Amino acid sequence: MILENEGKNDSRILTTKGMLYMKRTILRPYEKEEKEKLMIEESAKCVVPLDSILGINDLPFKMTRQMMCSVAYWAQNQSSFKAAETAIKQMHGVGVVSETVRKVTEYVGGIVFEKDTVEANFLMENMSKMEFQWDIEGVLYVQMDGAAVNTRIKDDKGSTWRENKLGMVFSSDDIQTSINSKGEKMNRIMKKEYTSYIGSVNEFKKYVYAIAVRAGYGRYKTTVILGDGAKWIRNMCAEIFPDAIQILDLFHLCENVYDYAKAAFKNDSTKYKPWSESVIDKFKAGKKEEALEQIENLTKKYKIPKQTVKLPEYVSNNMDRIDYDKYVENGYYIGSGAIESGNKVIFQKRMKLAGMRWNKETAQRLLSLRAKFESGLWTKCVVDEIMTHQFQPKSI
Repeated sequence: MILENEGKNDSRILTTKGMLYMKRTILRPYEKEEKEKLMIEESAKCVVPLDSILGINDLPFKMTRQMMCSVAYWAQNQSSFKAAETAIKQMHGVGVVSETVRKVTEYVGGIVFEKDTVEANFLMENMSKMEFQWDIEGVLYVQMDGAAVNTRIKDDKGSTWRENKLGMVFSSDDIQTSINSKGEKMNRIMKKEYTSYIGSVNEFKKYVYAIAVRAGYGRYKTTVILGDGAKWIRNMCAEIFPDAIQILDLFHLCENVYDYAKAAFKNDSTKYKPWSESVIDKFKAGKKEEALEQIENLTKKYKIPKQTVKLPEYVSNNMDRIDYDKYVENGYYIGSGAIESGNKVIFQKRMKLAGMRWNKETAQRLLSLRAKFESGLWTKCVVDEIMTHQFQPKSI
């Protein structure tokens, strides 16, 4: 192929050390047929040797791969894209406007989310072919929760709110136990992985299954599911984790008991507190039938406002998930504080600040990055992926 020298061209690229200015030679095919061939084979109109040598000929933005990762890092780490712009200026001494920060973050997050989706689809499609060994003593914990995100698109009911579903996994091997100054036993989860998805349960389950398999599902002899009693969690886990022990989070149960009692006794603390404590003590002691009977008796005696949780139904639907005395005896966690904390850290502090509304795609990609960072997988799943990703060549 005969190439003509078009001369020198001024160019610049943003690096983590600042802006790099260059003069590079541009070569173009001499013949029309060769121009067409280059476009077909390389999706380019010309050849820039220096760009190829530096490995920057296919970058989607005028910044290096390292800088793209840095921009995405600050975008998910700060409270807004505007705040990320300030952080980038302070750290790298260069200006990247907030709109560019958003675009780069969407791009990087899209690559990460797409890879997660490919893996999740593969594992779900091959679930029946998995050969589980159940050879590790210990417990694998899977927790889920939902929280609403405000989007820019209304549904058929006129609401702009969508539910973001968060999943988390960790094992008993990831728990560090210590004794505090009061002689109390303290547990700390040293390693966990999150996944976040805005959409249907049918899609979300694939991502949960994927992180569970990575964490050891099919290896650990016991799997425990902790949830707030929501029907979608119960049904989803029964499908993809049929062997698991499902536990109704004690905190949510206690919260609902107190709310129900407050409604019945009209916020009279001298009445609702002792009644609630009595019911909760029964649940903890394994006397769930007695606790349910006490709840049903209160329901018959007092008029409960319609907006109050239907506690008798809530408990009845979760009767096989509230054997707390047995769970404690086996050393299982019975509270979902970890996933509640994760929802605040991953979702609320970045996505739910005053006045925030989101494009669903932008929100999903940003949440994917937040999940990787809080899982301690930023380098492995974001930086390493971007550094080796095959970008589409640019047409110059």
